[in-house]
Amino acid sequence: MSGSPSAELDHLVLATPDLARAVALVRGALGVQPVPGGRHEGLGTANALVGLGTAGYLEIIGPDPDGPRPDRPRPFGIDTLTAPRLVTWAARVRDLDTAVAAARSAGWDPGTPVDRARTTPDGRRLTWRMTPTQAERLGGTLPFLLDWGTTTPPAATLPPAATLVELRLRHPDPARVRGALAALGLGEVPVDAGPAGLTAVLSAGDHRLVLNPGIAHPNRRTT
Repeated sequence: MSGSPSAELDHLVLATPDLARAVALVRGALGVQPVPGGRHEGLGTANALVGLGTAGYLEIIGPDPDGPRPDRPRPFGIDTLTAPRLVTWAARVRDLDTAVAAARSAGWDPGTPVDRARTTPDGRRLTWRMTPTQAERLGGTLPFLLDWGTTTPPAATLPPAATLVELRLRHPDPARVRGALAALGLGEVPVDAGPAGLTAVLSAGDHRLVLNPGIAHPNRRTT
């Protein structure tokens, strides 16, 4: 067995130094309103979400404007960002421990799972388990693995406000990334040669947004 056969895209991660400004930028580009997601306990972050139908969702994550500064760096390099940045993505699995063991046996170690939680604006507490974020490993091209357990995944409850047209990865050594993706059960994701990073193309109606290590072509019309 190579990797987890049930791994699938859960969400894309757009990190930002200013959550409200990034939400406004995405809203202006796509013509849809991101949904407030909630606050991450102990991390000093909050998020907003855009449903992508069967392709999961876009997470816009930045400093929690109503919370204290955490005693450790915020995830995804948020404290050092000067503009929104598509930093990585998450793959959903049904049994995280089995998926991690399978990936390790296939030659890639996703890391040791940790417990995470956030509180939604209406007071609900969502919990999940995940491997460490991969933003610093292979330029964010590899996803972190996430298991929602008994929590209903946000993708199942968000309205499908936009569509993921394309997700492509880039790395100077694409064969290395392809091998790691295969170990994770995600060998079908395309990988190009080039500077490390990822690009996602979203559309909503006649609006189009290209996300990469920065935001390109906001509010560009489709043809």
